[in-house]
Amino acid sequence: QVQLVESGGGLVQAGGSLRLSCVASGSIFRVNAMGWYRQAPGKQRELVASITSGGSTNYADSVKGRFTISRDNAKKTVYLQMNSLKPEDTAIYYCNADITGWVRPSYDYWGQGTQVTVSS
Repeated sequence: QVQLVESGGGLVQAGGSLRLSCVASGSIFRVNAMGWYRQAPGKQRELVASITSGGSTNYADSVKGRFTISRDNAKKTVYLQMNSLKPEDTAIYYCNADITGWVRPSYDYWGQGTQVTVSS
């Protein structure tokens, strides 16, 4: 059994910052790529940022220069530092990870989501 648990969401004023965390736990042999997605009301889920096990990153154009993704492989944790937040960043943020288990081969896992609300 593998779980992803997010934390760090909340309510913040425009221009403020939040830091999201996501910890992977369970029967894990290796955590491969990790990432953050978000889904705003009435919109499709979209990729915010991703990071490979080697540390290569990728960002949505809308968050470049404001958000930073990082990871701690020893802690099986991925972070999303969000600065200069805008009302349009309001969404449920989901952690995603490609994980190879001791029993199960590579599989895509999702966290339960954490709400980020940016007020104007």
